Amino acid sequence: MPALVAPLEKQRKQPVQARSTATVDAILDACLQVLVRVGKEKLTTTLVAARAGVSVGTLYQYFPNKRSLLQATLRLHLSHVSQLFVSACAANEGRPLCEMVTNVATIFFAAKMKRPQQGLALYSVSADIDGIRLTEDLRERNAQAFEAMLRTSPEKLKVDAAQAAFILQSTMIGISRLILEARMPASEHAAMLEQLLVMLCGYLDGVRVAK
Repeated sequence: MPALVAPLEKQRKQPVQARSTATVDAILDACLQVLVRVGKEKLTTTLVAARAGVSVGTLYQYFPNKRSLLQATLRLHLSHVSQLFVSACAANEGRPLCEMVTNVATIFFAAKMKRPQQGLALYSVSADIDGIRLTEDLRERNAQAFEAMLRTSPEKLKVDAAQAAFILQSTMIGISRLILEARMPASEHAAMLEQLLVMLCGYLDGVRVAK
């Protein structure tokens, strides 16, 4: 029986020297720039190589095809956001619930809105390159960090911390994505963040154990 899900692509070659790492970084940065400029249908490895200032042969040393290149570009972007998110969770341990979630959500929102065109472009290709499966470990890492942070608050929850973390994170992710897909102007982002924080803290008020 044929596989229902295409296997994830692997890089042909892992960069081990500073020069190789710089080449891969340039290729991935160029891929994102080209994706924003021409869209996923018109993006080619030739265009990306030209933008990165390398030969197509050099690009193929690291990425065997367009799909593997896009997967690596998406993962790099999400890894950066994940690193900021996990660090924010660690930095806010021990605070009151609304304060810790406000701080983390603000950092997450800023990271997602920093380059909205790039985020929107990556959303457009995620389903095509199995983005959900590609980043399972990052989502698990984020969830664990968020749950661990909630458990350190001096305020207690009436619901399981893992469930609360899921609801809060899903709200943050969903609203951020909708803002990007709606192409909402940057002038409205601050107001959207303010309302998102009201929603998150309102939920926490409802599930917090009364003193």
